[in-house]
Amino acid sequence: MKTKTVNRRAAGGAAGNGGQERGVHAASTSANGKASSLAGAVVGRTVKRAKARAPRLSAKVWHLRLYVAGQTPKSLAAFSNLKAICENHLKGRYRIAVIDLVAQPQLSKGDQIVAIPTLVRRLPVPVRKIIGDLSNTERVLVGLDLRPAN
Repeated sequence: MKTKTVNRRAAGGAAGNGGQERGVHAASTSANGKASSLAGAVVGRTVKRAKARAPRLSAKVWHLRLYVAGQTPKSLAAFSNLKAICENHLKGRYRIAVIDLVAQPQLSKGDQIVAIPTLVRRLPVPVRKIIGDLSNTERVLVGLDLRPAN
C-alpha cells in the first residue's frame, strides 16, 4: 500500500486542478495504482470517506432483554405478549434474550433492574425500560418508540 502526502504549502493551482489537491493527507492506493475502497482524503478541513450509508432505523435489528424470575405466570405472560408484539410490529427484525434472575441474580446490576418482569430495549438507542407483563400493547408500543404518544 502506497501513501501519498501533498504539502499544505503547495501553491493553489500548481497541479493544474485549481488547488483541489491542497491538504490531501494519506490518500491510499494499492500496489497497482488503483485507489482502495477505504481511502480517506482530507480536503480543506472536510474528511471524506468511501462508506456505505447506514440503514434506516426500521431496517435495524432490535435487541430486547426480558428479565424474569423463574416461570411465574407474569413472566410467561410477559414473554408471550412481547413475542406477539414483536411479530406484529418488527417482523423478524428483533432478538429477544430472556434472563432468569433466579438462576443468575448478578445480571440484574448491569441494567439496574429493580422490578420483574422488566423489558429493556438495548438497540436501537436510547435504552428504554418497561416494567410489567406487557399486556397493554398500546403503552408498550409507545414505550418502545414504535408508535408516537397521542
